[in-house]
Amino acid sequence: MEFDPVYLLLAAAILSLVLFSLNQRLASPIIAIFIRWLRWLLFTFGGAFLVIEWGWSERPFWVLATALFLVWFLLETAYNWAAITALSESPLPLFPRYTANASGEEWPTHPRLLKVREWLRAHRYSQVQSLKAEIGGGIFLRLSVYQDREAKTRIQVTFVPQANGAISVCYTLTSCMEDGLRCITDNLYLPFGGFYPENWLVERKPWRRNLPWLVARHQRRLTASGEKLRPWTMEPLEDLNQQQFELERLNTELGFLLPHFQREEYGKMTYEGRFRVWLEVWMLDYFGRPTRYQ
Repeated sequence: MEFDPVYLLLAAAILSLVLFSLNQRLASPIIAIFIRWLRWLLFTFGGAFLVIEWGWSERPFWVLATALFLVWFLLETAYNWAAITALSESPLPLFPRYTANASGEEWPTHPRLLKVREWLRAHRYSQVQSLKAEIGGGIFLRLSVYQDREAKTRIQVTFVPQANGAISVCYTLTSCMEDGLRCITDNLYLPFGGFYPENWLVERKPWRRNLPWLVARHQRRLTASGEKLRPWTMEPLEDLNQQQFELERLNTELGFLLPHFQREEYGKMTYEGRFRVWLEVWMLDYFGRPTRYQ
């Protein structure tokens, strides 16, 4: 009995739809990566199969598949570049300022997110502040900041709204050392592409969605450094806005952002900055890894 590749293509299409439906509720960046690869491979192999099946070309299957693979790459490149250019030229801030969140909507009521709060309380992390930042169109990025009993490590829980109404959650752990270094461990999957200050020791783990694992990883990094930690004294609101100001200043100086007087005409990002963001979008969307160059 000869195997019909149509069944394999149908199975892949059904799996893609099932994963998409599942991710409507979970908003998992890991599942989103598998969905993107499935779509790309379906377009590549399914398209090549249909071209041959319908008699549109007599070229070998692998030639057609390679061509369609590159077509998808070019189409998505054009889409991502257009989106980055639109962001650069829009009035939306790349480094938004935070304000205190007094609306009472500090923590979503989804059971999987409530378990995170229970874990923080069980391990004696206390909430310090609840913050928010408008990212455009009345959509807010909401943060809840916790710290340990010694006030030496802060956990920033960031709730990222999705277009379908689901909410994704990311964690940023930060500790300050007595010599001025700042140790940061996070699992942010949003593209950055810019420059970090020299005294920031940043490790990003977008694939790691488990908070206990990130906490353990952060503690291992602190232990390996051998540096003494300085307790937090600055409020999260002041500290985060100071970080945003420093990041914008540094990235303007290093050529990621254009000077303010040129932004109205040319947008916020330089062409080098747009390329860096484009590359990080690809790395995160298909490999779950941020770019490492500075």
